[in-house]
Amino acid sequence: MAMDQTDARDADAAAEGGAAAADAPEAGAPTNSAAPDAPLDPETRLAEVEAERDELKDRLYRALAENENIRKRAERDVKEAQAYGGSKLARDLLAVHDNLARALEAMNGPLRESAGPVLEGVELTQRELLNAFARHAIEAVAPEIGDRFDAKLHQAMFEAPMEGIDPGRIIQVMQHGFTISGRL
Repeated sequence: MAMDQTDARDADAAAEGGAAAADAPEAGAPTNSAAPDAPLDPETRLAEVEAERDELKDRLYRALAENENIRKRAERDVKEAQAYGGSKLARDLLAVHDNLARALEAMNGPLRESAGPVLEGVELTQRELLNAFARHAIEAVAPEIGDRFDAKLHQAMFEAPMEGIDPGRIIQVMQHGFTISGRL
C-alpha cells in the first residue's frame, strides 16, 4: 500500500509540473508583467526602463546632495554654537566689567591711597574677568581718538565735522566694546 501512495504523489507532482509548464510562456516570447496595456515592443520597453533609471539616478543624486548640505549645515551650526554659544552670558558679564572700570576711574588721588587694598582687589577682579574673556575668545576693542572708523568693530553714535580730523575718523570714545570670535 505504501507503494501506491508514492506513485499517486508522483503522478500529482507531474500533473502540477505539467500544468505549470503549460502556463509558462515560450522561451524568447515577450512577457507583459507590468500592465495589461503596456507595449510589447522591446525598444519602447527599454526606453521606459532607461527613463525610469535616469529619474531614479536623479533622485538619488539630489538626496545625496541634500544629505551633504545637511551635514555641512550641521557642522557650521556646531562651530557657531562653540564660538558664540556664550554670547548671552558674555553680554551680561560686560556690565560687570563696565562697573569695575567705573569704580577704578572714580578712585581719585586721596581715595586711592586710603583704599589701597580695595583698589587692588577691584583691579585683580577686573583682570581675572578679562582673562576669562580671553579664554573664550572675547577681546576688548579700545579704539583711540583719530583711528579710522570700522563698522565691523565700532558703533557710531553720531558723526560731526571737526577741524584737523579727517572724515571717517573717531572723534570720541563713549564706551569700549568687545568682540567674541571676531564678531562685535
